[in-house]
Amino acid sequence: MPALSIREILAEGISRLKSANLESPSLDASLLLAEALGVTRERLAAAGPEPAPEEARLRFGLFIGRRLSGECVAYILGRKEFRGLDFTVGPAVLVPRPDTETLVEAALDRLARLSPQAPGLRILDLCTGSGAVAISLKRERPDLEVWAADISAEALAVARSNAARLLPAEGQEPPIRFARGNLFDALEAPPAFSLITANPPYVPSAEIEGLAPEVKKEPRLALDGGADGLDIIRNIAAEAPRRLCPGGCLLLEADPRQMPAVAALLEARGFRDIQTRRDLSGRQRVIGGLKL
Repeated sequence: MPALSIREILAEGISRLKSANLESPSLDASLLLAEALGVTRERLAAAGPEPAPEEARLRFGLFIGRRLSGECVAYILGRKEFRGLDFTVGPAVLVPRPDTETLVEAALDRLARLSPQAPGLRILDLCTGSGAVAISLKRERPDLEVWAADISAEALAVARSNAARLLPAEGQEPPIRFARGNLFDALEAPPAFSLITANPPYVPSAEIEGLAPEVKKEPRLALDGGADGLDIIRNIAAEAPRRLCPGGCLLLEADPRQMPAVAALLEARGFRDIQTRRDLSGRQRVIGGLKL
């Protein structure tokens, strides 16, 4: 019996994913087969009737099995693109999502409009995870002094690895100052910041079990925001005014349904000029305010 061609193996993988009612079976299968073959998706699309190497066929079968078990494609590949950069990811960190690019865009806009009284461009990214937000900001604004914090040592190891690979070294100084701890407790005698960003856990605890299987495989510590999803956001909003320069800004990613409650929290803590920003789907995804 002749060996199956690359096209036939791809079709079989798509069929298996479709039968499990997974989203984007064609995209997932093509990404996984390209990885198994060690080629780009463009090369894969141009594949002819040639048989697939046995090793690649077996590897693809293992990938499909992992996807059928509920593991996301990013974890299987070990990477995820975010703002044109390939970030290493794994079970210790959330997978960077396009929605979070809205947080980076809002931060860049705010940095361009900061008050002249703000002493320097020093920013802090809380709940940094893979480092996607902090690294993207430093990459696009090399002049920034960037700090990043997370409670998870495993997540920080991933973030440091991403920073070392994606950012040029600045002499003896690391491009980003990473710190481990619970939110602001991670920082020892920190300076005041011009901008604080965070993509904190904001899923209500009772909704965790209803998430997609692949999302439930991501770290619960990075998902669970307490009974109403706002526990971590409350803590950030309470402490951020002490950590911001006059005219500094706090920007938070949150669930669109939470925006009125988050706006009330920020206003109660003295923030002004509270605004939201919509993601690519048109939903309010980022909210922020200024310390006056």
